[in-house]
Amino acid sequence: MAEPDIYLAVALSARALAVAARRSGRRVVVADLFGDTDTRASAEASLVVDGDFDDGFDAAALLAAAERLAPAASPPRCGLVYGSGLEARPELLAQLAVGRRLFGNAPATVARTKNPMAFFALLDRLGLPYPAISSAPPSDPAGWLLKRIGGSGGGHVEPAREGMGANGDRYFQRRIAGRPVGASFLADGRGALLLGFSEQWSAPDSYRFGGLLQPAAISPRTAAAIPVALEALTRELGLVGLNSLDLIVDGDDFDILEVNPRPGANLDVFDGADPAGLFGLHVAACEGRLPERWTPPSQATAMSVLYAERALRVPRRLSWPAWVADRPAPGARIEAGAPICTVLAAAPSRAAARAAIAARTAHVFSELNDVEESAMVAAAEETSDHVH
Repeated sequence: MAEPDIYLAVALSARALAVAARRSGRRVVVADLFGDTDTRASAEASLVVDGDFDDGFDAAALLAAAERLAPAASPPRCGLVYGSGLEARPELLAQLAVGRRLFGNAPATVARTKNPMAFFALLDRLGLPYPAISSAPPSDPAGWLLKRIGGSGGGHVEPAREGMGANGDRYFQRRIAGRPVGASFLADGRGALLLGFSEQWSAPDSYRFGGLLQPAAISPRTAAAIPVALEALTRELGLVGLNSLDLIVDGDDFDILEVNPRPGANLDVFDGADPAGLFGLHVAACEGRLPERWTPPSQATAMSVLYAERALRVPRRLSWPAWVADRPAPGARIEAGAPICTVLAAAPSRAAARAAIAARTAHVFSELNDVEESAMVAAAEETSDHVH
């Protein structure tokens, strides 16, 4: 079957998908929550959909935006790719896929993968390790976390406390020692190809996703065990396309937290090494074709999400550096705790890439504060002139 002429990309933030699609030479239209300037620049058309970062899309608004951007047709003329924001809503994904050719995991696969009781029962059957879970509150909440079923980005995770209940849409999981690591992989429904490992971190004072860096330092024992686990999970779940496996790694040991059954931040750190681009490889894997080999990026690469410490309005005079992505439009209002932008870096070593991320993050915050303060001073002086 011929490849679609154009793709509809849907995600809470679809910039990475749009940039990857354009880099691979494909046309793309975008529906997301932000409409950042670099997202719009990579898309032939884009619409901002009602919703918020924690609760996701307004379903009716998303379906209406999809119909405006890429009308459903029979036979389908448009491809559909998706990122974060639909893990807990496979029924909405199914509606989006009507009249569009889905390049990604099927709604039933997403539902099974993100159902903790089904997923961890599968891990039991496969003999794969994971932290203890419970649908009922533990007798002693110390050392346990409460997570939302189908949640993404970590903002839904919180320490368990006395009196907390799962309420049908949450579950408890034991907190364990170790380093958060992601394993990015391509799958064709039968087999899997490991792309690489990335170390991850949370935003300050939270469990919200903060960023990642590849390659991660992994012991030979873990590096040998994970591809075997990916093959088994792919066969059992029928995974296709670009996915990632979240782990907690402690020396030679690892525990599995979840599968993210869609492209995500791995596009920012693993794309660019293969001539087809990760978007092209995702499309091919969804159609049952894995590459014979994978060439990882030649440098260490990292990305970090910056969150607003307080409500702010993006200064109109701010000039974003080239290494900033997810650039909000001038004058955009960003609520406290919401993402501002993404910082990217590449360097010869892991340490240098992480240091560059830290320095660039500090630079962006400093620039935002300086421009904001200058605007406030100018406004105050203008007011003073009017008074006198």
